[in-house]
Amino acid sequence: MNAYDVIRRPVITEKATVMKEGDHTLCLEVDRRATVLDIRRAVETVFKVKVADVRVLNVRGKKKRMGRYQGTTATWKKAYVKLAADQQMIEYFEGV
Repeated sequence: MNAYDVIRRPVITEKATVMKEGDHTLCLEVDRRATVLDIRRAVETVFKVKVADVRVLNVRGKKKRMGRYQGTTATWKKAYVKLAADQQMIEYFEGV
C-alpha cells in the first residue's frame, strides 16, 4: 500500500487540536486496511518526522433515517500518532 493511500485526511476537532498543541499527537483518518506499522511508515515518509507511538481505533458508522428509509454512515479508522519529543509539529494549514 502506498504511503499516500494510507493517510486520508487530518481529523480537525476540538479534542484533536488540544492533543496536537499539548501532547504532540496527530489525529488522522486512515485507510481501514492499514495496520499500525503501515501508519507509522506513512507518517514518517510523508511528513519526514519521527513517530514515537501509534494508536488506532475503528469508528463505527451511525444509524441515520430519512423518513421511512434508514441506513448507516460509513465506518472508518482513526489513528492517534504521537511524535517524538524532539520533532517539530506538523502544520495542516499555512497562511491562515
